[in-house]
Amino acid sequence: MADYKKMYFTMLRASEDAVNTLIKAQQECEELFLSAPAPQIHLLEPQDSQDAE
Repeated sequence: MADYKKMYFTMLRASEDAVNTLIKAQQECEELFLSAPAPQIHLLEPQDSQDAE
């Protein structure tokens, strides 16, 4: 007969490892985002309606 308790705990540990891996990756990406320099924003002048025609 299959050892369902062992199977359950094996899957539970693997699931917990996977979640922790994803959390760590998300935290690393957040840290990269926060430490990146701010983007340069350039405002464009609006076009006159006469120029569009």
